[in-house]
Amino acid sequence: MASSSTATSSAPMGLGLGLGLGAMGGLGLLLPADRDRDRELEPCSPPRGVLRLRGAVQHYEWGSRGDASLVARLAGERGEGRPCAELWMGTHPAAPSSLADEGGGEVSLREWLARNPAALLGRAVTARWGGDLPFLFKVLSVAQPLSIQAHPDRELARALHALRPTTYRDANHKPEMAIAVTEFRALCGFVSIQELKDVLRTVPEVRMLVSKEDAAKLMTAKEHDGGIGVRSYLQSAFTKLMATSKEGVSEAISKLKSRLNGDSKIRTITEKEQLILSLEQKYPGDVGVLSAFFFNYVKLSPGEALYIGANEPHAYLSGECVECMATSDNVIRAGLTPKYKDVQTLCSMLTYKQMFPEILRGVSVQPFVTRYTPPFDEFEVDRYLLPQGESVTMSPVPGPSIFLVMTGEGEIQADGMPDEGKAKEGDVFFVPPRTEVKLHASGSGRLQLYRAGVNSRFFC
Repeated sequence: MASSSTATSSAPMGLGLGLGLGAMGGLGLLLPADRDRDRELEPCSPPRGVLRLRGAVQHYEWGSRGDASLVARLAGERGEGRPCAELWMGTHPAAPSSLADEGGGEVSLREWLARNPAALLGRAVTARWGGDLPFLFKVLSVAQPLSIQAHPDRELARALHALRPTTYRDANHKPEMAIAVTEFRALCGFVSIQELKDVLRTVPEVRMLVSKEDAAKLMTAKEHDGGIGVRSYLQSAFTKLMATSKEGVSEAISKLKSRLNGDSKIRTITEKEQLILSLEQKYPGDVGVLSAFFFNYVKLSPGEALYIGANEPHAYLSGECVECMATSDNVIRAGLTPKYKDVQTLCSMLTYKQMFPEILRGVSVQPFVTRYTPPFDEFEVDRYLLPQGESVTMSPVPGPSIFLVMTGEGEIQADGMPDEGKAKEGDVFFVPPRTEVKLHASGSGRLQLYRAGVNSRFFC
């Protein structure tokens, strides 16, 4: 590994950054020989130091509003009535971050990186991904369920972008990871064969929309069968459900709602049934209400994370999270949305794996620092939770990083740090490669930051 952080004492910070304070040992630190090789790769004109960024807010209707929105608080939009759904930090052209230019204006982060990508991104990152950040960093404030959706792999992304560039605006894949800041709820991946059998047995409104042949095959499938056969049965059944006419869907949902409301008077309905009724209130007559029976219902506690690979169905339901992904905005939707639905593409692209998603709880890489490492080269995320008076040092890494101050106050010391390094809630910083960063919590409470960077395993 080539990425690390090193804890320091709570004593006041001194000068001398950039001298390798964290280079003497620990998990994944750069050894002196590594640094010598790294310096040989540096271009003649060194990059400027750490810079403050301005993130871009997306005002999607499903977002939270006012003080209830973490995004609004971070972006300084508390008093506005518009929903503040997402804060984007990165270079995607749909909502690029910006920074102050030397002339006093603003320039997009993407344009700034293009001036000297090898210096500002690192040689290895530039060679792999060109003159652009490979990751997009976000904060989400989810007040209403997002659509039933999936993200394409690279091959499908290129094909969709070529075929419908106004709908699928880039040609990149979009693996992603969400780290819960509050309790966070989601639908993700297909339920086990046993749970699916229970659905077919106890939910006649779903069974009536799935062919008798597919239902019979699924009911006789074994848990250990798992393979292509079961997946083909599941794909056939799910596709028939999603392709049901609006009239058929409305009739089935009406019957389901009536039955569950009646059942609730004589028994305690399940969490999944409660979820179905709440989805119906927000999206009446939408096939996504019924398709939710096919997906795992996931609840994350703060600090837990969920990663989602290509071609896997999911829908975020509520809560706030930090999200990181490959630089893409390709979304294929099929339910729980008034937006364009591409049902045929979604049903044909899914993997139809049946398993509960892996929940990441992060790995402590030093005191106060937890790292979340998904199985994708483009990104990883570190969470820093520093008690008052404590400090921590991130040793230089070969790639770029973006820091977000979530709560608290403190100082960030690094080469070229502006404004004496003062850091407060909502501040965003771009950190070039080979830059040592020291963080200190100086406010009255805990300093909470998140760092997004290229996956450390990419540099191994």
